[in-house]
Amino acid sequence: MYTYISLKKQGDNLDILKCLKENKLKSTRSRLEILQVFNSSNKCLTAMEIYEILDKDKKVVDLSTVYRTLDILYSHSIIDKFDLGDGKYNYKLKDKGHKHLIKCDICNNYVEIDCPMPQISEYVKFKTGVTLIDTCVNLNRGICKDCSLKDKKL
Repeated sequence: MYTYISLKKQGDNLDILKCLKENKLKSTRSRLEILQVFNSSNKCLTAMEIYEILDKDKKVVDLSTVYRTLDILYSHSIIDKFDLGDGKYNYKLKDKGHKHLIKCDICNNYVEIDCPMPQISEYVKFKTGVTLIDTCVNLNRGICKDCSLKDKKL
């Protein structure tokens, strides 16, 4: 399991280095610069936006390196990846965020999931241009995977 460190709250290069070290990743110049871009941004960013920010700041990082780094950071749970459809993605630093507990109506066990609202908000913004400012998601009850499988066997 990978270690998550909130860079937003701590915010300096030592914390970025610590994050990479705790996730057993080398501290390459590209990784440090890309994480710094995320650290100084309050919004989700595309790979192209990250590349353009780095280019504007005279930081030389190939676009292919940006994509590879984003894949690595995502696979180590340092950033979130939001599928906008049509092969387009937005990325942001992973927040601790809140979780939803869903109670199974049959066995009364709980299943915990990350709140899907950030992905939904990004998708709505991408498709409509609307930035959601007030949302509500209720994920309270359902039937867990084990109970669903038992039901199919009967």
